[in-house]
Amino acid sequence: MHRTAARTATALLAAVLAGTALGAAPAWGSPGGGGPTRRVEVFAEDGGISRAQAPAASPYVAARPQGVAPVRGDGEVTALVHNGDPAAKLDVVVIGDGYTAQEQQKFRSDAAAKWSELTAVEPYATYRGLFNVWAVSAVSPESGVTGDPDQATVRHTALGSYFWCDGVERLLCVDEKAVEAYAAKAPQADLVLVVANSTKYGGAGYNDITSPLGYEGIATVAGGNARSGQIAVHETGHSLGKLADEYAYPDQGAYQGDEPPEANLSTLTADRMRRQGAKWSRWLGQASPDGGTVGSYLGGGYYPAGLYRPTENSIMRSLGREFNLPGREAMIAGFYRHATPLTSPTANGSRLTAADRLSVGLPVPGTRLRWYLDGRELPRLADRTALDLADLKLTGPRSRPHVLTAVATDPTPAVADPALRAKLTARLSWLVTR
Repeated sequence: MHRTAARTATALLAAVLAGTALGAAPAWGSPGGGGPTRRVEVFAEDGGISRAQAPAASPYVAARPQGVAPVRGDGEVTALVHNGDPAAKLDVVVIGDGYTAQEQQKFRSDAAAKWSELTAVEPYATYRGLFNVWAVSAVSPESGVTGDPDQATVRHTALGSYFWCDGVERLLCVDEKAVEAYAAKAPQADLVLVVANSTKYGGAGYNDITSPLGYEGIATVAGGNARSGQIAVHETGHSLGKLADEYAYPDQGAYQGDEPPEANLSTLTADRMRRQGAKWSRWLGQASPDGGTVGSYLGGGYYPAGLYRPTENSIMRSLGREFNLPGREAMIAGFYRHATPLTSPTANGSRLTAADRLSVGLPVPGTRLRWYLDGRELPRLADRTALDLADLKLTGPRSRPHVLTAVATDPTPAVADPALRAKLTARLSWLVTR
């Protein structure tokens, strides 16, 4: 239902026709000036992470003169990865900025490259079958973005992307309303990635946002920079994994508050955590993919004291790293908030006959599949993803329906929390008659 309203919003925010004169920039003032702002993250070239303040609006959005139709191809949606029904998948929407009408193929190539960078990291690599990826073309009248290569460079683009946001060179900000309008073009938006037409290292993470579309955050990256994909990995740690930052500011002092809700921060030492069975106690002492063993390392959540993190240096502390074990578990939980380990082209609850054939999909490698008929397990059908229903050998009156149920469970060792493990099972049922 959101798409009709979004088309109206898009008409106000779309880029001007390639080659036509630019309209006046919206009267939002200079970057970092008046208007709503929010906290975003900044990523240094050495992998360090800090925070800054970013305006919600950009003065560099290309305004389309009244009465001029959007350029052809603007808002076009391409499925870069289509693994199934958006209702059963985690849908990532990638929007390009600073790409002209003639550069849309370049945008799609850059978008595919960023997705490859993201899915080279675990647990994305294992769980890539849970995702759809939609590329939305935002046609800009000028190629490139403001602030590249230097602070004096100004380009008006569809999303108004610009470096030097809040006076920070590597902070790449966008106009949130423009992003929202283009994201609405996709069939579904659970997570948004903005890819800027730039080779300059930089990006930003917008996680403190509430979108009418329901997506969990915006990450911005430079499409032509080979290292910027790590920015998106870190940012999805916040948006999907609900993970806290594990870095600290030396002058922040000691944390004095309650136990943080995030899975990767605690006021407890390893010994207290083990005794209480709290937080990442199930992972203590285990080798972690980001190096070293899981324990309690002082400093995190911007505080150098009073809070502990699970490992010395995961991707939630600095770029170029892996998620630690508690982080991987949290990411998998985030994936399954939007996606399911069991799908089928035949709708749940459908009525079938013994003459039909039924198939199901298991998007995650290693998922276990069991079949039940009227509540009784059929061990001979275990892990079969396609059935000729005649093989069920149904008995009883022809008019009496039988209930056929498929139950899929992801047995991943990357999840230790019993409460979360219970959510890694999905089931579908159908009525079958002779």
